[in-house]
Amino acid sequence: MTRYIRHAACFCALLLVALLVNAIRVQVFQARAHDTNPANRRENIARYGRERGDILVDGRPVTGSRDTGEQLRYERTYRDGPLYAPVTGFASQEYGTTLLEHTEDPVLSGSDPMLTPFPLWNDFTRRRNPGGDVVTTLNGAAQQAAFRGLAGRKGAVAALEPATGRVLALVSSPSYDPGVLSGNSPGVGRSWAWLNANPDKPMLNRAVRQTYPPGSTFKVVTAAAALDAGVIRDVDAPTDSPAPYTLPGTTTSLSNESDGCEDLSLREAFRWSCNTVFAKLGVDVGVRDMTATARAFGFNDDALRIPFSVARSTFDPSVDRAQLALSSIGQYNTRATPLQMAMVSAAVADGGQIRTPYLVERTTTAGGSIVDTAGPRPVRQAMTPETAAVLKELMTQVVTEGTGTNAAIPGAIVGGKTGTAQHGIGNAGMPYAWFVAWAQGERDMQPKVAVAVVVEDASAVRGDITGGGVAAPIARAVMKAVLNAKE
Repeated sequence: MTRYIRHAACFCALLLVALLVNAIRVQVFQARAHDTNPANRRENIARYGRERGDILVDGRPVTGSRDTGEQLRYERTYRDGPLYAPVTGFASQEYGTTLLEHTEDPVLSGSDPMLTPFPLWNDFTRRRNPGGDVVTTLNGAAQQAAFRGLAGRKGAVAALEPATGRVLALVSSPSYDPGVLSGNSPGVGRSWAWLNANPDKPMLNRAVRQTYPPGSTFKVVTAAAALDAGVIRDVDAPTDSPAPYTLPGTTTSLSNESDGCEDLSLREAFRWSCNTVFAKLGVDVGVRDMTATARAFGFNDDALRIPFSVARSTFDPSVDRAQLALSSIGQYNTRATPLQMAMVSAAVADGGQIRTPYLVERTTTAGGSIVDTAGPRPVRQAMTPETAAVLKELMTQVVTEGTGTNAAIPGAIVGGKTGTAQHGIGNAGMPYAWFVAWAQGERDMQPKVAVAVVVEDASAVRGDITGGGVAAPIARAVMKAVLNAKE
C-alpha cells in the first residue's frame, strides 16, 4: 500500500513541476508575445488605468487626464487643443498616438525604465511608474501670435531661436482639437471619419509635414551660393542680367513682378526680389555648387527629427540649366517645409551656422526629477560668416526700405525676405505667400528669433497674396512676442 502512495505522490510532484515549468514558460519566455497579442486587453487596461504624464509649455501643462470611471479609466484631455495640436498630436484609445504623444510615449505613459532608479526590479514585479512630463521649448506667446495671425487660413508658421535651435513656435492651420479622438465612444469614430474626409486636412501638420515651393524666399540660399562661390564679389556692382531673361537652351522668357531689374546689383535685386537676376545667378553658380549650398542649409536631408520626423525639403541635383534657373528662384522641383525655411533664416542670423532644431527641452519624472535633457546640438556651417554678414545686411534693407516693411518692429533690428510662390499646372494655382525673417532686440547681443510663414489661402484675391502683404505681419507678431517689444 505504501508503494502505491509513494507512486501517487511522485506523480503529483511531477504534475506540480510540470505546472511550474509551464508557468515559467508562459510568464517569462512568452510574456512579450502575450503582451503584444491584440486579444490581450490587460496592457490597455493597465496603460489607461493611471493618469498620463503631461506636455508642458512655459512650465504649464497643455494636456491632462480625465477619469471616466470605465474599464479604460483615463482619457487624454487638451488645453487649447487646436493651438498646440501640431506639437502634441493626439493620444487616442482607438487610434494610437502621433507627434510628441507618440515619440515621447514611453515617458508620458510611464513605461520608460529611466523613470525609476530600479528598472530591473520593475521588470520583475511588472510595476508601472507614474507617467513623466515632457517640457517643450515653445514660447506660448509666440505660438498664440502665430495661431491668431493665420486666423484659420491654410498655412503654417515655424519659429526658432537661432543660437540654440530651440523651436519657439510651430503652428499649422486649419487645426483640430485632439481631445475629440481621446476616448473610445462612437463619437470618436465619427470625429475620426470627419477629420480624415475634410478637404482642408486639419490633421496635416503643415509646419513640418508639408512642403511648398519656397518662391523668392529661396533667393537667400541662391545669394549665399553666389557669394560663397565667388560669382558675386561686390554686392553693389551691376550684374549682367537681362530682363526678361531667356532660360538657357529654350525660347522661354522669365520676367519680373516689377520693372527696372535689368543688370541690377545683388543688393538692389535682393531688395526688390528680381527673378531674372537670381535665375541667372543660379545658372552661373552651377548645379554642383547650388546643390551643395542647399544641402548645407538642410535640403535633401531625410533624417531630420525634432523629435518627430520632418518631411524632406528638396533641391533637385539632376536639373538642366533652364530648370536650374527656375530652381534657383524657388520654383520647378524646389520644395521646402516652413521649418526648413526658418532654418535658412536662422543660419543668416547666427553667422552662417545652423543648429539642429529641437522641440523637447527635457523630460522629468512625475515628481520633477530630470530624466533627460536636450544637451548640445550639432552645428553645421551653411555659409561663411562673411556671407552671412552680407545677407543680414541685405535682409535688413528688405524690411527697412524694400518689400518687407510690414515686418518692421520699432526698437528692433529685423531682416526679412518676401516670397510669392507659383504652383499648379501652368502656374494656375493660387500663389503661396511666404515670409522669412529674423529679429534682434535693441538690448540683445544677437538675433533672438528666426521665423518662416507660409499662407496658402485660396479664398483670397490672387493679387492680394504677397509675402509682404499677407505673411510679413504674421511674422512680425511672432517676433514681437519673442522679443516682448512694444509698439
